[in-house]
Amino acid sequence: MRITRSVAGRRRRTAFVATTGLTVTALLLTGCGGSSDSDKGADADGNITLTLADFGQFGYKEAGLFEKYHELNPKITVKEDTTAEEKNYYPKLLQQLNSGSGLADVQGIEVGRIKEIVDTKADSFADLSKAISVDEWVSWKAKQATAPSGAVIGAGTDIGPMSLCYNRELFEKAGLPTDRAEVAKLTEGGWEDFLALGEQYKKKAPKGTYFMDSASAMFNAVVSSSPEQYYDASGKPIYDKSASVEKGWKLAAEAASKKLTQGLAQFEDQWQAALRKSTVATVVCPAWMAGQISTYAGDANKGKWDITSAPGNTSANWGGSFLAVPKSGKNVAEATKLVKWLTAPEQQAAVFKAIGVFPSNQGAYELPDVKNATLPYFNNAPIGQIYADGAKSIPEAVLGPKDGVIKDSISTQINNMEQRGTSPDDAWDAAVRTIDKAIG
Repeated sequence: MRITRSVAGRRRRTAFVATTGLTVTALLLTGCGGSSDSDKGADADGNITLTLADFGQFGYKEAGLFEKYHELNPKITVKEDTTAEEKNYYPKLLQQLNSGSGLADVQGIEVGRIKEIVDTKADSFADLSKAISVDEWVSWKAKQATAPSGAVIGAGTDIGPMSLCYNRELFEKAGLPTDRAEVAKLTEGGWEDFLALGEQYKKKAPKGTYFMDSASAMFNAVVSSSPEQYYDASGKPIYDKSASVEKGWKLAAEAASKKLTQGLAQFEDQWQAALRKSTVATVVCPAWMAGQISTYAGDANKGKWDITSAPGNTSANWGGSFLAVPKSGKNVAEATKLVKWLTAPEQQAAVFKAIGVFPSNQGAYELPDVKNATLPYFNNAPIGQIYADGAKSIPEAVLGPKDGVIKDSISTQINNMEQRGTSPDDAWDAAVRTIDKAIG
C-alpha cells in the first residue's frame, strides 16, 4: 500500500469532511488563461481537449474541478481516464513511455513509483520547475519529483500524514480512555507504548475483538517515520540493515506473538468485514484511510470512531501522488497550466473537502476548508489540524525504485506470522529471498 502499495491508498473513498466556508470564489479567482499558440492539439476553432490519466480516486471530478476549469477556460475541456487499481495503471504507463504512444496530456504518478520514474524516465516529462512554485510544497514532496538535472517532473497532489484511528466504543468497553488527547498521551512514547496499550486492551477486550487490524500496517508506519527506510542516500538497497526496518519488524513480530492483531490484509474483503462488524479497535491511519473506514464500517458505526495523533513525536507519510506532463503530448503548454491549477492551494483544499485526501501544497493549510475541517463520522475529529501538525514533522525520506516491492514482500511475511504462526526468523528469511530475487 502506499508505500507500500501506496497504491491501495488510491482505493480510498469519500470521507465527507465538514468545513467552514466554500472554495468556489477562490477557484474562480485562481483560473488560468485560454489556449496557447504553442499547443498543437487545438481544432479549427481553437478548442482543446486535454486528457488526464490517473488511478483510484484523485477527487477532481468529485470536487467539480474539471467543470470549473472549463468555466474559466471555455475552449478547454478535460477528460479523465481513470484506472481502478494503480497496479494495473503503472505497467501500462511504462509501456506507453517505452513505445512513445498512448500517453495522456497529464499522467498521474504514485509516490511508490516516482523514484523509478525520476531515475529512468525523467527525460520523457516536461520540466515543471518554471511553471509551479516548488517552495509552496512540503520540501520533501518536491524533492521526490526532482531529477538530478534539477528538472521537476511532477507536481504534488496529496500526501498521507499519519494518525491513529480508534474505535471509541471498543476502547470504552475495554476500560481504556476514549478522549483523543488522553489516547495520544498514552502513546506519546512511540509504537512501543502503542503495543503496551494493546496489552491493556487485551485484558478486557470485548469478545472476538482485537487491538489492531494488521501488524504490517504498524510496520509501515514505523518505517515511514524514518529518513532511512529501504535504500541509502547513494541508492543502494539496505533494507536488510536498516534500523527502521529492524525496529518495525521486531514490533510486528511482538504484536503477532502477543495476539494483539487480527492479522488482516488491509483492504481485502475480510478487512472490510472486520470494520463493519467492529472487531478491530485501532487502524494506523494516513489521511486517506478515514474514507476507507467510514465506507466499510458503514453508517451503523458513525460516531463510534475517532482520530488522534500517531504514536511518538515523529510523524510519517503513507501515500500521495503527482501529476506529470509527457513531453510528447500535443498540448504540453495547456497541460502544464492545468497541472498548475489543479495543484494550487485552493484546488487541493477543494479536493480535501470532497474526498478527504490531504494537500501537499502548504498554502492550503491555512484555508478554511482545511484549517477548520472536522470529520463528523469520527466524532468531529479536527483532522485539518491533526494532519497539518503531522505533515510538519514528517522526515525527508530516501526513496528507492523498488520500495513497493520490498514493502509488499515484508508485509506478506508479517501476515504469515499473524495468520500461520510462521516464526520471525523463518518469515524474515523468506522475505529476504523474495526481495533479493525481485530487485536483483
